[in-house]
Amino acid sequence: MIGAKDLVSGVVHLVSLPEVYARVRGLLDDPRARMQDFASAISRDPALTARLVKIANSAMFGCPGRVETVSRAVTLLGTQQLHDLVLATSVARAFAGISPRWVDVQTFWRSSVYCGVVARTLAARCHVLDVERLFVEGLLRDIGHLVIYSQIPDQAGAALQRATETGAPIAEVEREVLGFDYAEVGGELLRSWKVPETLHTAVRFHVDPEGAPGSLFETAIVHIAGVLTEAFAKGVEGTGATARVRRVAWDTSGLDAESAAAIAIEAAEGVNGTVELVVGTASASAAASTPR
Repeated sequence: MIGAKDLVSGVVHLVSLPEVYARVRGLLDDPRARMQDFASAISRDPALTARLVKIANSAMFGCPGRVETVSRAVTLLGTQQLHDLVLATSVARAFAGISPRWVDVQTFWRSSVYCGVVARTLAARCHVLDVERLFVEGLLRDIGHLVIYSQIPDQAGAALQRATETGAPIAEVEREVLGFDYAEVGGELLRSWKVPETLHTAVRFHVDPEGAPGSLFETAIVHIAGVLTEAFAKGVEGTGATARVRRVAWDTSGLDAESAAAIAIEAAEGVNGTVELVVGTASASAAASTPR
């Protein structure tokens, strides 16, 4: 039977990250790197430069003055947030040409951005300083499904249909039908791209936070955000949306069902603009309603 690693190896040549991400990642690991080095690396990609300047000017960061250059954007965002946003936009671009049979890509990215916004807001409630890291982890939580639906559409469709008919969690059904789930595939893809370990760990284990070998707090946040996203897509709001949150996630994060449910409702208001900023105008043109 084909496994998660086989799926990833079959698609990785089609969806490799752009060179600019590798340069930014290398600079982040270089203690001698200067802000100007990051700006120079970004400037070689005009589309990414325009996107980051736009993000720096957005309400996401509340910049008091107009940001007109990539150097100013890098200074404002900081190197870690710069890395996270470059990764997010790079992944969206890498999958731009993939059109899986079982998923509408625009709807997929809207739902993913919604999850990212929820994860970021949950992290802020927990007084995490680098909330953009949680935004990216939430954004990429479901990335494994793009691989599954594009590589084994018939088997993936059968799992999706069974989950819809039974109401069982999709990850649980996928393990029964496919032998693995989307989180395992997503984690393997991110690992193959050599992203930071905390990020691919949160994606890999968010459906089963008890099994996370490390980064349990971040995994717990992404787990809660994922549950809320799936519930909201079905029109479930209030504390009913948190019914499938594991106890370990509440205990680890210190959050509760009531505050998390309220955050899920609030997050819907900020999705439209964030989709356009991070993913691009193509996805932003999807239906204006929240993921359903």
